[in-house]
Parts: sequence; C-alpha cells; structure tokens
Amino acid sequence: MESINFLGFNLYAWITIATVLTLFSVLLFTKIRADITFLGAIGVLYVTGVLDAKEAFSGFSSTSVIVIGVLFVVVAGLTHTGVLQWIVKHLLGQPRSYSKAVVRLMLPVAALSSFLSNTTVVALFVGIVKMWSKRLGISPSKLLIPLSYASGMGGVCTLIGTPPNLIISGLYTDHTGQTMNVLATALPGMFCLLVGVLSVIVLRRLLPERQAPETAFERASDFTVELMVPADNPYIGNTMKEAGLTEVQGGSLIEQIHFDGEVSSPVNGDDVLMGGDRLVFAGQIDELLGLRKSHHFVIADHPVFSTSELDRSRKLRTAFVTFGSSLAGTTLGESGFERSNNMTLVAVARSGQRINESPRNVVLQPGDTLLLECPPRMEMNTDNMNAQLHFFDSDQIPYTGRGTLVSSLIMLAMVVVSALGVMPLLQCAFLAAFAMLITRCCNVEQAIKSINWDILMVFAGSVVLGLAIQKTGIAERMAFGILDVCGTNPLVVMTAICFVGTFITEFISNTAAGAMFFPIMYEAAEKLGYEPFPFLIALMISVSSSFATPIGSPTHMLVYGPGGYRFSDFMRIGLPMNLIILVANVFIVNVVYPLTTL
Repeated sequence: MESINFLGFNLYAWITIATVLTLFSVLLFTKIRADITFLGAIGVLYVTGVLDAKEAFSGFSSTSVIVIGVLFVVVAGLTHTGVLQWIVKHLLGQPRSYSKAVVRLMLPVAALSSFLSNTTVVALFVGIVKMWSKRLGISPSKLLIPLSYASGMGGVCTLIGTPPNLIISGLYTDHTGQTMNVLATALPGMFCLLVGVLSVIVLRRLLPERQAPETAFERASDFTVELMVPADNPYIGNTMKEAGLTEVQGGSLIEQIHFDGEVSSPVNGDDVLMGGDRLVFAGQIDELLGLRKSHHFVIADHPVFSTSELDRSRKLRTAFVTFGSSLAGTTLGESGFERSNNMTLVAVARSGQRINESPRNVVLQPGDTLLLECPPRMEMNTDNMNAQLHFFDSDQIPYTGRGTLVSSLIMLAMVVVSALGVMPLLQCAFLAAFAMLITRCCNVEQAIKSINWDILMVFAGSVVLGLAIQKTGIAERMAFGILDVCGTNPLVVMTAICFVGTFITEFISNTAAGAMFFPIMYEAAEKLGYEPFPFLIALMISVSSSFATPIGSPTHMLVYGPGGYRFSDFMRIGLPMNLIILVANVFIVNVVYPLTTL
C-alpha cells in the first residue's frame, strides 16, 4: 500500500489527511463529543494500518499528557483552598479609568493562568467581573473579552500554563532527548501579554457596548414569564377581568395557552380562566412572580394539580446555554431537561432582549440567558450540567485560611524546583499532587473528580495525530511546500507557519493544532538547517493566540453568553489582535532565542 503514490503522498498519507479533515469537520459542524471524535480518529489510523498498536496508543503514555492529568489534582488543591478568591479580593480594587481597569484585570488573570487552568480562572472571574463592572460603571462586554484574552496570553508564559505548551515540549523531548525548562516561554509570553494589554486599551473602541443578558430580567417589559393555573385554583371559572389579570402590576398578560393547546393572543378580558392554563406575562419580574402568591399560580414544566406541590424555598438563578449544548436548537418544553434536573424555566433573554413568546416554546441558541427556578441547594458541577449550562453564580465558595497559604507554597515550590532543573516537571507535579492530598488542601474524592478524562482523551488523541502526520511524510511534504513558497528565509518561514497555526486554532482545539503543527515546524526548521527550539517557542504562542472567534477557546465560550456578545464582536477586535500578537511573537522570540544553525 505504501508504494501507491498520488500527488507525492502514499495511501497511508491520504488516509491520515482524510482522517484529519473529517476530524475538523466533525468538531466544527456536529455536537459529537471531542473525546469520542479523537478516539474514533485513533481507531481509524490503527485499523487501517497507518499506525501500529504501540504508536496508536502512545498518546496515553505520553509524558506531557500524564503531566496534564497530575496537574488537575494540583489545581484542585488551589481551587478548594480559595487561592483564586483571595487573589480576586485583594487585586481588583477600584480603578478610576477604563485603562487602569483593564490592567488591574488582565495582569492578575494572566498570572493565575500561567499556573492554573485558564478555564477555571475565567469561570471564577466571570461573575466577579460582572459585579465589578457594574460598580465601575463600565459595560461588562468591555471587560469580559479582555478577561478571556488575558487567560490565553497568560497561559503561554509557562509550560504548565496551557496544554499545547506541554504537548509541544513533550514532543520536542521525544525528538531531541532535551528537556525544555518550565519557564522557557516566560519572557516571550510576558512580552506578548504586555503588547496584548496595550492593544486592548488602544483598540477599546472595537469592543462592543453590549447590554448584559441578565439585565433583561431587571427591566420592565424586557422579558416574559410563564405561570400555570393549578386545578384547585380559586379563580377557575372567572373571566380574566374578574380575576384581575387584565391590569396586573408590573406588566401585562400577552398570551393564554389552554390545556388542549389552543392559544389566545391577545387575551380578551372576557376569556375564562381554566385549570391547566398557561399564562404568559411580560413585565417586571419581581412583581409578576408575586402572582404566584396573590393568585395561587405556579411555575411548572408539567400540569400542577395543587399549589402545595410548589416548593416555596426554591430560588432564581441565571445561566447561559453553552456552545455545544444539546439544548441548542430545542425547546425546554420538549427536552425533559427541567424535570430531570429539578429546575423550571422562568424566562429567556437573547442579546439582552426578551424573547416575546412563551419561554418554554423558545428554540434555544448558544449564548441565550435563562432565568431558572432551582432548589435552594443543588449540584451545579455534574458533567451533564456543565455540558449544557453555565451558571453565573455558585454556592460553592471555598473558605480561605491556612490551606490557602499551604497550597500556594506547594505550587510555587513545584515551579521553582522544576525551573532550576532539580528534577523533571513530571516528578515535581507528582510530588505537588501528593503534597496537596497529605496537607488536606483537597481530599481524594475532590482530586479524582478534578481529573477531566474527556480532556485527557483529546490531548492523547492530538499527540497520536501529530505522530501520524510525521510518520506518513505529510509534515515533510508540507515543510518543503512552505519552503518552496516562502524561500529559505527562516523568519519568513516561521511567520508563515505561525500565521497558519493562529488561523487554524480559531476553529479547532489549540492542543490539536499544536500537535499537528509540531512536525511541520520541526521539519521546516531542520530543512533550513536551524535549531528547531526557537521555532517551537513561536509555535506555542501562535496556537494559543486565538482571538477572532468565540469557538477558538473554551474561555471565549464562557464569556460569550454573560457578555451578551455576537459572533462578529470577536472578529472585529480579534483579527487585529491576531496580527499584532503574531508580529510581537516572531519579534520577541528571535530576540530572546536568536536563531542558530545545526
């Protein structure tokens, strides 16, 4: 099969190309889980003979993947001891201008993201930044995109700050036998971060002035609320006028949906109230929800036959529909999500505006903000819940105390010992994870729950795909192709590959982009006769520089809904940011790590 050749590629190479293109398409256009998609790709490469068994499953034994898994436990210790909360409390302050607010926000977030999961950092900061922006009189949309950008740029400042750095450094060690220092990207990363902060300040007019979605639940006439009439309601048989529903305080009745599905809109004062009716109101949420007490109505996702069925201790919480959620494209009325999670939809907002129809009949879109009536205490961190909704608030706020200091010292010791070369990063990570457990910064159950096996599957799959691209000669052919187009100038070649890497990572996982572009960059550097190290440092920064689409990074997805953003908002400021950071990246890498010949 290897003898078959078409356009310079053998059959195994074409199978790999088809697998990679199919992988991209599935990730972009379907809701199939990323870990399942990568596992399927590994299976195809193994079954077709592109890779043997050892190669196909080498990702699961990759040092970089193991480091990522162990670091989940270290981060759990920091999270459960309240390190993030302590830093937020003491660093944000009360700046007097937008420029100072951006600096006070982006630098601490970047510093945290250098050592912790940037998704964890942004998830914590979203709610805090929204409250902070209100106190400063700044629209949250002016600060949430900078929040997400800072987490990405901070992550590249250390090898442990973002998975692509670990994957690329691990592959570099496999190829050369040399280990990268954990702070190898520190100086280039910090320079790009400072350029990024200044760019956000200069380009702030490109940041949208969007209305925060939850404000749609604070203003009159900007949301809808659906209430149901229980079978034992005392107003049954009365007309709307007799029941006092034609003129309700704080809003108006806009639709009556009978038990048999018949809809009355607009509602006439002579229409009769019947058991099982659903009444859709528009107006002031606090006052309209008062009808539950004054008129014995209930909020329910199923027919309620007695007012005693309603749990009066339940409370309202806001959440947004995540990208990739199975709720997108459906209505909650047909999904069964409310019943299975013991919560009820009260209202829906989109881009800060109410949806002028029954909330449970709204076809949901990613980024829609939902107002939900929930139990007073509920588990928000289940895998199913996280995959569907992201809540703005959290009941689980860690207590800061002795453990906060202990966990911080453990993390600091891990970084210092690794940076000084006393022992490899993997050993340091294992010792740090063990220390987190024995000092009770987190318990065994919390440590196990913190390991995201889905993400590890994606990382392992990315390593395997990179191996296939190199083994089948695709990387070498692409490297020669780039050299044919760009010539033999190393700066031009480095810039070209980084540019393509930055573009690709706007649409796929930056981990996958790093693993796939590693062999191409490595081969190109060797073909030019230069040491690959500086080229790979530039690649690390470029595949984590995704600013132009909300799907380019999980952190962008976290701020998309709360910021009330549109897809184009990211492109407007993100495209200039991509180009600015690309230039800064190539410049600083060549200053810090001058090119040397082999």
